[in-house]
Amino acid sequence: MSMQYVPFLDAIPQDLVSASDYARYAKEHLPEAIYEYVVGGGADEITLNRNRQKLDEILINPCLLQDCTNGGTDTVCLDEKFRHPILLAPVAFQQLAHPNGELATAQAADLLETGMIVSTLATQPLEDIAENLTQPKWFQLYIQQSRDFTLSLIQRAEKAGYTKLVVTIDAPLHGIRNRAQRAGFVLPEGISAVNLKDRPPLPRQSFDPSQSVVFQGMMSEAPTWDDIAWLQQQTTLPIILKGVLSVDDAIKAKAMGIAGIVVSNHGGRTLDCLPASIEMLPLIRQAVGPAFPIVFDGAIERGTDIFKALALGANLVCVGRPQFYALAVAGALGVAHLLRVLREELEVCMSLAGTPQIADIHADKLWRP
Repeated sequence: MSMQYVPFLDAIPQDLVSASDYARYAKEHLPEAIYEYVVGGGADEITLNRNRQKLDEILINPCLLQDCTNGGTDTVCLDEKFRHPILLAPVAFQQLAHPNGELATAQAADLLETGMIVSTLATQPLEDIAENLTQPKWFQLYIQQSRDFTLSLIQRAEKAGYTKLVVTIDAPLHGIRNRAQRAGFVLPEGISAVNLKDRPPLPRQSFDPSQSVVFQGMMSEAPTWDDIAWLQQQTTLPIILKGVLSVDDAIKAKAMGIAGIVVSNHGGRTLDCLPASIEMLPLIRQAVGPAFPIVFDGAIERGTDIFKALALGANLVCVGRPQFYALAVAGALGVAHLLRVLREELEVCMSLAGTPQIADIHADKLWRP
């Protein structure tokens, strides 16, 4: 598969005013196979669609005639200050969207005072991305088959100034992504996970007829809770587990001394037929108590989505696919504009709902029929 970039916009058109507009524009700026790979979910996309559907079913119950003149979106989470409660999610292979990939995204994040989670599967060196970020920068880790190589990634992240380690636990193997399969998606030549270039080769395996390539093959390298405990002994960075979707896993993470969790179903891209992230968020918040840090991930496309997630217990939210679309349409300018739109939408929502500060946003500001 060859990679040829469509010319990027150097100005934002009048009709590009929301995250969904970037999704619409991106279809014209990306090769079909890449677009299908990014937009698609697992299998029948039940979880992908449910993420959006369940957010839309939640309505806002405003408290009127409130003084919002001292309002603001500043917040603190895990001892870090955030200008607004938005993080750029760890989206892999960003050179699929733009030749500068994660470097352009980092430039936009810094300009709009937004935290960024950098993927293990980034197409730029994690050190180079970190140099472009003065805002909170977290490193997302896929635990590798080699513990020594995993440790080397952590040490590189520590040395580069990343302040949190976000360990993805819900994707030890790819989900069944039929849309990408039908489109014939493969990584184009020249685009790779550069931070894994020195990874030791995986051991060669052979299977007898009674064995499974999935169970005895792929899953033989999948991390377990023991690996998380090992990680805690290897780094001073606070560890956040990404992909938590059950109350039991959340309670276990807290009991282990994990610093926080990301409530997420991987954007509906791994196991299909999971509940929406927003359905599980309030249950998990109730189980872990009010002080345990929770980041929310799942179909954040509007300021009102951010408001709803905060009201149901999130401290921060992640923005995933929209950042990729914006990067594909207008590079760093697009990502910066997207973040400005989301921030302004959140400010408008907070003002009209009568919640001038992040701390004022609670579940009593929602209405669910």
